[in-house]
Order: sequence, then structure tokens, then C-alpha cells
Amino acid sequence: MTDTVLASEPIFSTSTRPESLTELIWRRFRRHRLALLAAILLLLMVTLVLAAPLSRYSPTDQNPRNDFAPPSAEHWFGTDELGRDVFTRILYGGRISLAVGIFSTLFSLAIGIVIGALSGYYGGWIDNILMRITDTFLILPVVFVLILFSALLREMPALAEFRNSVWLVIVAISVFAWMLPARLARGLFLVLREKEFVSASRALGASDARLIFLRILPNSIGPLLVTATLEMAYAIITESGLSYLGFGIQPPTPSWGNILESAQIHVYRAPWLAIFPGLMIFITVMAINFIGDGLRDAFDPYVIHTEK
Repeated sequence: MTDTVLASEPIFSTSTRPESLTELIWRRFRRHRLALLAAILLLLMVTLVLAAPLSRYSPTDQNPRNDFAPPSAEHWFGTDELGRDVFTRILYGGRISLAVGIFSTLFSLAIGIVIGALSGYYGGWIDNILMRITDTFLILPVVFVLILFSALLREMPALAEFRNSVWLVIVAISVFAWMLPARLARGLFLVLREKEFVSASRALGASDARLIFLRILPNSIGPLLVTATLEMAYAIITESGLSYLGFGIQPPTPSWGNILESAQIHVYRAPWLAIFPGLMIFITVMAINFIGDGLRDAFDPYVIHTEK
């Protein structure tokens, strides 16, 4: 008796489909346990600061009779010299610090990508001019220039009503944080503009704008995302430093930096005033850096190619 194969039964299984690039990147990111834990931790922190209005305390209400109260069930992080709840102030301060980090990163990345893309794609005299401008910004002593720039912005009569605005700090940081993304974008565009898919699109009549933003830029997203995590960590530290020195967010608006600044004269009497905001800065920056490490591994083109 001979065996027959029914037409309805496929010889080869088609139940598994090939893994998409997005699924491959996500699978490789999940392998980086520290990066995954950092992403969960950062998501939890963002959720907490967004839920700050649910706190029963106000970040500005004072209760001098309950000043310097140590951490307890009533005040989880204790109270400060004016009797304000430190936990609530840290949550509201986190809204400011994270907002500065996110928007400064977006703005600096946008500036850097545009400058780097134009420089790397066109080359020639455009590349020379844009890179000399970038080099000029790179040699500036950033901290001192930021202090001066922030002070000048606050003293401009036209910006008097925005003197304590978060946007002034975001602008000040963004203006001096776009150089690294610009250099990276330039290097990526110099390589990718010579690839076959770009040449094919150019032969089909694609415009320069289409080639830059719809062909080359999407293929550069991996390294640029990794750079974005570095930029965000830098922006949070910079804002905290500026606020600590008195040139960032001004009291009574809380930020992690100015909470630390007000805690320095009470550090021996009430160490929790400095410990908790410092811990928030440390945890946030470390989490962002670990996420950057995970993204770097996940977008590594050589590893992705071998796994495929």
C-alpha cells in the first residue's frame, strides 16, 4: 500500500511568520534585563509625578509648627524648614525636571538632526560652514555660558513675565546641547547617502527633502534614539545644576535642583531634605542611561543582521 499526501495538508508548516524588525528590536531590548528594569522604573516615576495633584498636601502650603519633621507615615519624606511636605514637593519638582529633560532633548535633537542632515547630505561648503559653527559651540565652557545665557534671558524686559518660566530653562539648555546629535547625524548621512537604496530613489526622481526625511533619516533612527537618552540625562543634570546655583527654576516653584539648594544649609539637622531629591536625580539619570544601553544593543545593525 502506498502512502498518499492529501492536497489539504501542507508539506511545510506555514504557522510561523518571519519576525519583523520592530519585533526583533523589542526582543533584543528585553534581553537587556537592566534596561528593561530601568524602563519600568522610569515609567513608574513618570506615573508618580503625573499623579502629584492627587497628594493631600500642596507643594507650597507652609506649616511652621511641623518643620523638620522626620520621615513618617504622615510625611513619607519628612518636612522642610517651612513645614512643607517633601514627598509632594519632590513629585511636583519631578514634573519640572522631567519636562525640562524631555523638551530640551526634543528641541536639541531637532536642531542637531537638521544641521547634521544638511551637512552630511550636501557636503561641500555647506558642510564646512555648519561644522565650523558646531565646533565653535563645542569649545564653549557650557556651564558658565549657560549661567550667563540664563541670567541674560531673565533680565530681558521683553521676557519679564516669563522670568521664572520653565521654557526659558528649556531654551537655554537646548541652545547648547544640539552639537552631539548634529555630529552623529552628519556621520550617518555621509555613509547612508552613498547606499544603493538612496541612489535608486534619486534615479526615480525623489526630491532632496524626500531623500533626507523619508529615506535616510528613518535608517538613522537607532543611533539617534541612543543619543536622545544621553541628551535627556544631560538636560536633567544641567537643569538641576542651574537650579542649585540659583540660575534655573526659582522658588517657590519646586524642582529637584532648587530643593537640593535649599537643603544644603540644613543637611546636618535634616539630612532627608538632601537625600531624597538627590536620590531621585540619581535614579532617573541611571535609569535613562541603562535604557540607552539597551537601545544601543537592540539597534546594533551587526547583531540584528546575524540574528536574521
